[in-house]
Amino acid sequence: MVARTSKQTGSGTIHLKWVRSAICTPVKHKRVVKGLGFTRLNQVIERPDTAAIRGMVKKVPHLVEIVE
Repeated sequence: MVARTSKQTGSGTIHLKWVRSAICTPVKHKRVVKGLGFTRLNQVIERPDTAAIRGMVKKVPHLVEIVE
């Protein structure tokens, strides 16, 4: 068996920034942005670094970016 290590940031959280408006996007994309907890454009939020959050960010990479 091969031991697998998980990739995590030091604090176990990631910082996300909403960089593009969701006006002309599909309803599913708008729901993902709202589900992440964004309320306004250029807002930076902190979320736990889980597979669910990473999957949500992967659905809308054109709207949200991960801030280092």
